[in-house]
Amino acid sequence: MKLEELIKDEIRTKGRITFKRFMELALYHPELGYYSRGPKIGKKGDFYTSVSVGSIFGRTLAKALKEMLELSGSDTIVELGAGEGTLAGDILSSLGDDVKYIIVEKSPAFVKRQKEALKAFKNVSWIDEPQNLPPLSGVIFSNELFDALPVHLVEKKGRLFEVYVSLKGENFCEILDEPSTEKIYEYFERLNVKLADHFRTEVNLEGAKLIKLLGEKLYRGFVVTIDYGYPSHELYMDYRNRGTLVCYYRHKVNDNPYQHIGEQDITAHVNFSALAAYGKDAGLEVCGFTNQANFLIDAGILEEASSPDEILKAKTLILPESGMGEVFKVLIQHKGFDEKPRLSCLKNAPRRGSYEL
Repeated sequence: MKLEELIKDEIRTKGRITFKRFMELALYHPELGYYSRGPKIGKKGDFYTSVSVGSIFGRTLAKALKEMLELSGSDTIVELGAGEGTLAGDILSSLGDDVKYIIVEKSPAFVKRQKEALKAFKNVSWIDEPQNLPPLSGVIFSNELFDALPVHLVEKKGRLFEVYVSLKGENFCEILDEPSTEKIYEYFERLNVKLADHFRTEVNLEGAKLIKLLGEKLYRGFVVTIDYGYPSHELYMDYRNRGTLVCYYRHKVNDNPYQHIGEQDITAHVNFSALAAYGKDAGLEVCGFTNQANFLIDAGILEEASSPDEILKAKTLILPESGMGEVFKVLIQHKGFDEKPRLSCLKNAPRRGSYEL
């Protein structure tokens, strides 16, 4: 049975579902979800990532991670959602056997691919869920993970409503009704955000839950989040009043999540203010917030580029023309230090304006 029919059957049996549930099924259904079958990255797929550009991204990131490990007095790196294992391979090729590398991956299909890609490395282990991580010191990082977590959709029409997915005949339709959880109200109160009327946006409660969990697991070290998004004061500007939810299908962008179900990616921009606020609940303090261009330059990407081809790849990762250097942001949080650590990869991080959390 197709995933679309399975979702329709759930609605027929149980009634309307939240958009979050729809997105969860579309992306993470155990057999038919988009990520369960493996996302399609690269020229023949649906989208590109920084990792697609080449190993220079991972090699440069490894330099920053090494400095964080030294400051933490630890040898442990945790990667959340390692995809095909390419980035892990690039980092491990740079750092060698001096680190313990833990991958948190719940997809059996991805674990299989990662083990094949990383079979040359003996210092890698796997955990299926972040809650199963032991207490640790070191670095926990993710690259384009939080944008793929299922989100609630809400809309302000006089008061706050949540978007539910139902059926009209054989077609999906949306219904606005009371939010399914009080945590949605608490989210906006916590961030001191008042939505304008007729404003639609996403609420990533899974991201808030995850960053808090990571803070609880980490007793000394850093949490590094690389993703695209904005702080609250930019995310809720008037011109984003239809939200940031987008879908990627064969390198074309659309705003219709109800087509190509299980065959297209669905993402929403990350609210970095929320990650900072909910991380603080578990002792995570903001070390710095910057864009990918500044982060990679400060971490040494230009020194890492040793050939004309690698210089071109470095430009792709940092220059505004590609979109990657400015669109992607890097949030680094720390815990367990007497004072704020000073990191080389943040030496030119912006201090004001768009980068105020």
